[in-house]
Amino acid sequence: MTVLQPGYEGASAPDWLLRALGEGLGGLVLFARNEPGEQLVQRFRAENPGAVVAIDEEGGAVTRLEVTSGSSFPGNRALGVVDDVALTERVGRQIGRMLAEADITLNYAPSADVNANPANPVIGVRSFGPTADLVSRHTVAYVNGVQGAGAAACAKHFPGHGDTVTDSHLALPTVHASRELLAERDLPPFRAAIEAGVRSIMSGHLLVPALDPSMPATLSRTVMTELLRGELGFDGMLVTDAIEMRAVAAMFTPGEIAVRALGAGVDAICVGLSTERSLYEIRDAIVAAVRAGVLSEERLAEAAARVLALSGWYDRQSALREKARADVDGGVGLDAARAALTTTGTASLTRAPLVVEVNTRLNKAVDPSTPTGITAALGALLPGTERVQMEPEGELPPFDDRPVVLVVHDAARHSWVRETVARAVQVRPEVIVVDTGIPAAPAGAAHLVTHGISRVSAQAAAEWLTR
Repeated sequence: MTVLQPGYEGASAPDWLLRALGEGLGGLVLFARNEPGEQLVQRFRAENPGAVVAIDEEGGAVTRLEVTSGSSFPGNRALGVVDDVALTERVGRQIGRMLAEADITLNYAPSADVNANPANPVIGVRSFGPTADLVSRHTVAYVNGVQGAGAAACAKHFPGHGDTVTDSHLALPTVHASRELLAERDLPPFRAAIEAGVRSIMSGHLLVPALDPSMPATLSRTVMTELLRGELGFDGMLVTDAIEMRAVAAMFTPGEIAVRALGAGVDAICVGLSTERSLYEIRDAIVAAVRAGVLSEERLAEAAARVLALSGWYDRQSALREKARADVDGGVGLDAARAALTTTGTASLTRAPLVVEVNTRLNKAVDPSTPTGITAALGALLPGTERVQMEPEGELPPFDDRPVVLVVHDAARHSWVRETVARAVQVRPEVIVVDTGIPAAPAGAAHLVTHGISRVSAQAAAEWLTR
């Protein structure tokens, strides 16, 4: 049980999970649906003080602790655009401070993926950028910031999810790159993180034929042990991405995925959504594999030891966490968002606009009718701001005499979004375009790129538009 890190449904700690922790379950992962905070974590620690409590708190588009308001930090792409490693480390430290306040052991961040393919549907703004050197420098800065605040960081998604056109939540992506290209482009950020002392690395559910043509990286001894342990020298805790993701779940049962991952060299199995029954089924599959000689007892003991080593490291960082809790740098996220803002053209909104959300990425934890993002930020400064949400590939609403702001996400990836923007510009040349992701060529009288989805990114854009 030491090697399992299950997630669960609901806002309260389930009895079965508390019992499992008392029986030796080594950890768990928290999501926004659990309403994570210090009181909840203390329930878990009462049953198992050394439990590895993990969370995805990347900042930007991926936040669990600030899900209802939007992140206080602009996300990796914005930090890469600014390219100030001291600023990235400050952001990492403040994210680490949030974890310290909630007594969370491990942050499944940062994304160390090099977003080499602009069509990537799942990494995008979660990456620091498209080049190995840039991503390496900022991965190290982020890791130093989080771990300097006394929480463990986790570089992901090894060996690199940046050059894919498939979302591993939905299917198995393939990275079509030679071993030489991988070594030059995808591996340097992980190598840099290891040299910086990152405590954990997360495997990616990726098929990389140049490394292993038959098995996803998570289940490949060639990738997990020979490459990551042997060639790169990583000796920290290696955790899977969530095993219910279709990339691997379409191939094997959860129990078999766990057994194969452990056999490949992984130490902890992340189960994003678990129940009492599924947790014990995975445990029983691991026990059965050891008894049958499919998984060696030594390998399982080694995995458990690495989980316990991470827990021990966290326990020894209490002084760093205490110091970080007092080190409030409240404006750093907005400073970073302002610095990241890329603008073309001019605009000055003096009255409430019509905001047309073309293909915005919305916070799934917030009621869809609640204005968020650019609309909410503009509405706070210009009361009466109206929002229209377009259907995918739908028609633009009719325009009246109000200023028009189009909000798009990743226009570079979507031809229909670019066509929609072109139609709007044709009708209203003075239209303002705000892209919160990977942008296309500038269009409209003013074109803003926030390079991320967060509360502070939206605020920075709104401030610029109403200055």
